Formats: sequence, structure tokens, C-alpha cells
Amino acid sequence: LNNFSEIVESVANLTRLIKLDLCDNNLTSLHHSLSLPKSLTTLYLCKNRLANLACKNQFLSRIRFLDFSYNDKLKADSFWDLDLRNVSHLNLRHTQVSAVELLNFSNMNTSFVDFSGMNLTSSSQLKRLCALLKDRQSKLNKFTLQDNNIMTLSNETFSDCPVIKGTMDLSHNHLTNANCLSFMRGQNHLRNIILTRLKCNYQNWSFPNLFNLSFRYNRILSVHSFAFSHTPKLRTLQLNINNIAFLARKALKGLTHLTTLRLDNNLLTDLFNDTFSDLCSLRTLNLRENRIAVIFNKTFNTLKCLDILDLGGNKISQLKQEAFAGLQKLAKLYLDRNHLKQIDSCQFGRLRATLQVLDLEGNKISYLKKFSYSPFENLTQLKDLKLTGQLPYGITLLPNGFFNGLWNLTSLYLGNNRISSLQSNIFDHLTSLEFLSLDNSYDGVKQLQPGIFKNQRQLKRLNAENMGIQSLSAEVFGNLTNLQVLMLAKNDIQTVDPALLKDLPKLYYLDLRHNPLSCTCPNSRLQDWTKNNIQVQLVYLYNIMCPVLRGAYFYNFDTKVCYLDLGVYLFAFTSTLIFLLSTIPLLYVKFYWNLKYSSYVFRSWFGERWRRLRKEEEQCKYDAFISYNSADEKWVLEQLLPNLEGRGSSFRLCLHHRDFELGRDIVDNIVAAVYGSHKTVCVVSQNYLRSEWCSMEIQLASYRLFHELQDVLLLVFLEPIPDRQLSAYHRMRRVMLKKTYLQWPGHDCANPDQAQELFWNQLRRALKSSNISRQVEEEQVMGGRMGREQIFC
Repeated sequence: LNNFSEIVESVANLTRLIKLDLCDNNLTSLHHSLSLPKSLTTLYLCKNRLANLACKNQFLSRIRFLDFSYNDKLKADSFWDLDLRNVSHLNLRHTQVSAVELLNFSNMNTSFVDFSGMNLTSSSQLKRLCALLKDRQSKLNKFTLQDNNIMTLSNETFSDCPVIKGTMDLSHNHLTNANCLSFMRGQNHLRNIILTRLKCNYQNWSFPNLFNLSFRYNRILSVHSFAFSHTPKLRTLQLNINNIAFLARKALKGLTHLTTLRLDNNLLTDLFNDTFSDLCSLRTLNLRENRIAVIFNKTFNTLKCLDILDLGGNKISQLKQEAFAGLQKLAKLYLDRNHLKQIDSCQFGRLRATLQVLDLEGNKISYLKKFSYSPFENLTQLKDLKLTGQLPYGITLLPNGFFNGLWNLTSLYLGNNRISSLQSNIFDHLTSLEFLSLDNSYDGVKQLQPGIFKNQRQLKRLNAENMGIQSLSAEVFGNLTNLQVLMLAKNDIQTVDPALLKDLPKLYYLDLRHNPLSCTCPNSRLQDWTKNNIQVQLVYLYNIMCPVLRGAYFYNFDTKVCYLDLGVYLFAFTSTLIFLLSTIPLLYVKFYWNLKYSSYVFRSWFGERWRRLRKEEEQCKYDAFISYNSADEKWVLEQLLPNLEGRGSSFRLCLHHRDFELGRDIVDNIVAAVYGSHKTVCVVSQNYLRSEWCSMEIQLASYRLFHELQDVLLLVFLEPIPDRQLSAYHRMRRVMLKKTYLQWPGHDCANPDQAQELFWNQLRRALKSSNISRQVEEEQVMGGRMGREQIFC
């Protein structure tokens, strides 16, 4: 933005506007045609190109917080005749405004001017500034001199300043030595100040009203004994982000009212038991980012009011048994990013009545064997526990009952630990848990154990990113009825059942990014759920892509094919298939030849042959069809044919090698022969029983016998056949029980010629018998009278 007048015109009607931030633009002036809203009290104009304000004198009269910092061309004369009496904070850091000229050109209350970054580098410039402030009878409740590149302060530099009642801030400078606050002599009623390297001698001057002292971001090397003895009522002392390597045992002597001490980001290596002996009112002690290796016994013994102790980012590898003795009110203990290898329940047990926060992130705690152990069993008041990112390989294994005793714990951080397995009862004691972080804690792709969250009914936030979770199951997540935030990014989840999400009634934030959610029918209901739910925010929904379909997105993949209930069709198909596969073998065993015959008949009928066969049957072209095996062809040609077609006999026989029609299907020839003959004579032998075609021929003839009730079948046995060999041919057994059958008498008979003559007579008689069903029934009644014994020798 480069036209301030247009901006004012745009916001002029915003009657409730309080804050307007115009930093980082291209404004060169504050020329305007309208006034700012009366409600506006805070105006940021930093990092622009302001050189000349060019605004009316009353334009900024209602502004209380005004920031002109980092306008490199802005000069003091720009504030000439401007009404800044109501400004309570003016920031002119890194401008060309001179502090002395500003006091001459401006009518603002100098008590609220921030003199940071105004190039007040020397003691002479500071003395001149103090003199002008005193002439204007200014009241300095806070004297801020940050970022002025001050390197040294001579004696009594601030002696000419008005009494500073509040805070003096000399941070972000280059001071290495404060020399017992000698630069403050003459400020007998000063309240707040921050010091550096001090070697103090007892003198009669002091600053009893100095409350806050800040020397952050300087170059202080050491703090000597009695360095702050002249500030007995100091409440806040900030010596952080310096190069302090030596802190004298009595450096903090006499600071009985001190409540906050910051020594973080220095080079301290040792802490002694009398270092903090006088700090009986201290509530916050920050020793973060130093080089402390050991906490000795009773180091903090006198800090009975201490509430926060920050020892993070050091090199602590050992805590003595009574390291925390005397800390009667400690609520927050930070030991993160140290070198601790184990947790001693006795050490922390001294804090069991007060400790609420324990930070052990980034240490070297690990367990390699399974055993029962709980280092937190005494910390019954603990609410926040951090065990994230143990080095170098993570915790690896959590002992049984590791969290026993933490009944009141509300937040647990276990992320970035390569835990081999999480037992289903590991969190059983954490009944008050509201936040659980398990991100990056599993080693490989594994599934959470069913029932692992069975007691976490108060859990509101769960972070399970990058754990290798493959599915959202009700056995794992079903009990989390109070869950509000569920983060499951970077897992291996392919399908999600919306029914589970409905079982989480308070869920409003779900993160499934970087999961291979399949764009297939199993996820069609999830897609519908994302379109219709108004309660849960599925983050980055429109960025979730299909893992296989390039350029396709999950929120709009085609689900039309999924509306067919394929399950019903698949069930019908598979159930029918199973039924057929179960019954076909049974049908094959019992009805094989019936089915085969029926199929052949159907084929013949379908080819318009069935009627012709029936006509041939009525005409009966042959007296008998001889069914035999080719191995018995000699007996047929030498015995059967001469006796039935020769020697005065008038029978016309059908033989397959002689009478079957050439070029015709063999099945059709067999069917035509059976139906075109009055009788079918089956010449049974061992070879006959082994022939599939012979079996078909006898089955066709027996079908006419039993189903069409026509007497068409005669059995002739050339050799004795045991009953056990006929068991598989149940049709033949059934014929033998119902019909007369003949046994050929061999040459072993006493009178073979007479027996054979009897055999041929009986056969001719059978061929001449009537073919009506009534006689078939009579034959069935009389069957057995002409049994095998009639033609035996």
C-alpha cells in the first residue's frame, strides 16, 4: 500500500476499529483527507518509507500506542506541532529521529518514550538526554535503552536523570561490565535495572526501590560476589543470553525479594548449595541452555517458594539423591534435552505433593528388558509428562506398569520413540488423560492393540501420526467417547468406516493426510460422510489424492458403480455354485447314466431325430440289438449269428460293426439301434463290464425297461460274474432281480451239446415274447423260474 489517504478513507466508517497494522508497506507520508475512527488507539506504521508525516496536528491525538520503527528516513522535525499528549508508548527504533531533538519538537509525555535503537551509544549522549528529561520534569517509570550499541557506562552516567521509578532495560547492547552500578549513583530512588559483571565494594548508596533489572543479550562474562547488594528489593533479574561462565557463590546475596531469576543461555557449569541461599521468595528460576552436568545434594534447599525450575538444554547426566530437597512448592520441573539415562522414583518422590509438570524430553532414557517398573508411582499430582524423543534410538520398550500411579495425569507425550510394542494394558492407570501424543513412536508398520484405550474415556486429543496404523477399528478407538481431535496423518490407512466416526460423538477435527485412502467402493460411504457431515473437519480434504489414479482426488472419485449391491449377487452365485459342487458328485454316482441318456435323447430330439427314432421304434427294423464287447466278437460271429439268423431261424439282428450307419454319430447309432429293435441282448463278460460304450448300451435298454415299462432287455452271461463286480452296475443287478437271464454253458459241462441247444431254445423263445407292458409285469412276477439252473449242465 502506498496511498495513506485511501487507507484512511477505507476505514473511516469502522466505528469500532481499535487496532490498525500497516507495517511492511510502501507508505511515504501520512497525508490524509479524512480523520481516523475515534475508536482507534493502536497504530502500527513500522517498516515503511516514511520521511515526512505531513498530517494535521490533531490527526494522532487519540492514539495511545504508536509504532514508527524501521522507517530509515524519518526525522525528528516530522513531529513538529503534532499533538501526541495521549501517546503512552512511542517506538522510534532504527529511525533518524534524535532523542534530544524529539524532546524539543514534540509535546508527548517523555515517560512513555521508548529510547531503544536511537543510537545513544556514549555516556555523554545519555547524560545530555537525562538533563533534558530532568528539565521537562519527566517521570520515568520505565527507562528502555535497548539496541543502542552501548559498550561501557561511566560512573554516574544517569546521575542527572529524573528518578527512575519502574524498570530500566539495557538489553540488546554490548555491555561487559556494570561495575557495581556505579553509573547509577545519584539515582538513590531507582527501582528496576539489569546488571552485568560486578565487583562490588560496600558503600553507603543503594537503590531500595529498584524492582526489575534486565541485561539480556549483552556480553557479560561473570557475576561476582555481592553484585546486587545495592538493590535489596529487586524482584526480577534478567541476565540471560550472555556469556556468563562464572557465578560467584554470593553473587545473589541479599536478594530476598527476588521472584524471577533468568540465567538461561549462558556458560554456567556448576551450581553450589549456597548460590541461591538468600532467594527465599524466588518463584521462577531459569537455568536453561547452560553447561551444567551434575545437580548436587541440596542445591535448591533454600528455595522453599520456588514454583518453576527450568534446567533444560544442559548436560545433566546425574541427579544426586537429594538434588531436589527443600523444594516444597515446586510445580513445574524441566529437565529436557539433558543426558539422563534413568528415572529414579526416590528423587522425584520428594516432589510428590506438588509436582504437576515433568519434562524429560530428549534425554537418553531407554529400557531393553521386560520387567515391572514405575518410576512415577509417587507422583500422584502429576498432570503433564513429556518423554518425547529419547536418544539415540528412543525408549524402545515400556516396562509393565510403567505409568502406574499417575491417576491425575492429563497430558502424556511419547512421540518420536521407536517403541517395539505397546501392550494393551500400558495406559490402564491413566484414567484422567485428556491429551496423548504417540506420533512417530512405533518401529515399523504395526497395529495398536485392541483395548489399549479402554480406560481413556476422558481423552480429548490423540496424536497418532506416522505409527503404521492400518485400520480404524472399534476395538481400538471405540471407547474414546470424549475425543475431539484425532490426528492420523502419515499412516497406512486405506479404508475408514464412517460408523466408527459416528461412535465418536464429540469429534470435530480429523487429520487423515498422507494415507493411501483407496478410491474404491469400500470408501464410498466415507466420501458420502465427508459431504454430509457438518460437525467434523477433515483437514485438507480437497488435497487428498487417490493413491492409484493419477490426478484423481478422494472427495470426488466416481462411486456410481458402488450403488449395485454386489454382495447379494455374489452370495446368490457362490451359494448356487457350492450347492452344485456338493450335489453333482452325488448325482453322478447315482444318476450318471440316466442323465447321460437324457442328454443324448435331448440332443437327438433337438436335431429333429427324435421323431424319426420313435417311428423306427414302431416299425422295429430289427428283432434284437446285440450289445457286446469287441473281445467277445468271435463268440457272437461263430455262435450267436448262426443260431439266430441261420439254421432256419428268421431273426434279424443289429450288429454295430455291420449295421451302424456310416458317418453318423455313434451315440445316435446306439440310440437308433436300441429303439429300432424289439429286444436288446447284452452279452456280458468281464470285458463287457469294463467298456464304457457297453455300459451306455445296457443303461439305455434298462431305461426302456424300468421307465417306459417295455420288455426289451435280455442278459446273456458268457462267464460267471461275482456279485461284488456287479455292485457298481446297479442297473444290471436290478435287471437280474426282475428279469430272466441266461448263462452260456461252457465245454466243461458233462453234456455241452445238449446244454447249448437248451440255451439257444430259451433265447429264441425270449426273443419271440411279446413287447407289451402287461407281459413285462408277468415276466417280473415269474422271474426266477427260468433261472440259471435251467441251463446248467
